[in-house]
Amino acid sequence: MTKTQITALVSATILFFALYFGCETQSKDQQSLEKTRVFSAESTDVNVLMKEAQGRLQANSKNEIGSIEHELELVQDDSSAYTSTLMRLAGAWFNAGEPAISGHYAQLVAQRLQTEDAWSKAGTTYAICLQRSEDEKVRTYCTQRAVAAFESAISVNPENVAHRVNLAVVHAENPPKEDVMRGITMLLELNRQYPENVSVLNNLGRLAIQTGQFDKAVQRLERVLEIEPGNLTATCLLADAWNGAGDAAKAEQFAKACGQLNE
Repeated sequence: MTKTQITALVSATILFFALYFGCETQSKDQQSLEKTRVFSAESTDVNVLMKEAQGRLQANSKNEIGSIEHELELVQDDSSAYTSTLMRLAGAWFNAGEPAISGHYAQLVAQRLQTEDAWSKAGTTYAICLQRSEDEKVRTYCTQRAVAAFESAISVNPENVAHRVNLAVVHAENPPKEDVMRGITMLLELNRQYPENVSVLNNLGRLAIQTGQFDKAVQRLERVLEIEPGNLTATCLLADAWNGAGDAAKAEQFAKACGQLNE
């Protein structure tokens, strides 16, 4: 996955690596509803994926994760220490290159905290898994759980457009067979409602590049730079868009600018 793809996905959310923070929890009925939502569309057993992932771990990662798992066994499951340890497990698995398993622990954290931030982090982690994996079983698993997590974030705060953007991107990355245009349709509707939202425009531009609509990509990405000069995602994507449109000079110009912004 390229740097620009990652940036486009998470530009509207706090990155996974930020520390979780606790907020007031919601009612037990709300927690039950969210837990049911997350598990309702599961495509495979997380224990199966975890067993496979453990076989790929390097020695240092295996030792770190084993140590944290041992700590988890020693703390009460209704304590803040238990939640903090789950967060550390999520981070360790992510650093080990296993976002599917990291997402599982981030999801457990979200179920405990019931905050939009926690649900967004879980969804973002699963979305990164979706973009990185080529295994259809894993992609389906991460898609389903990313969708559930972002839907949960939306239910906590329907006014936060970032959650709706990220949900649309997941649908666009791995469309449901019964509605292959769902993600695109969602992004176009968001663009209609929020015409100056740079995250929406960046993702529409990225998808236009993927489908060979380079002129449309240029138009949307140039609009981003009008709204937010120096936007990293738009600048980097414009290098690809102009290259696809056949303008090598402009492609080189934006590729150079992209490199400078990334320094």
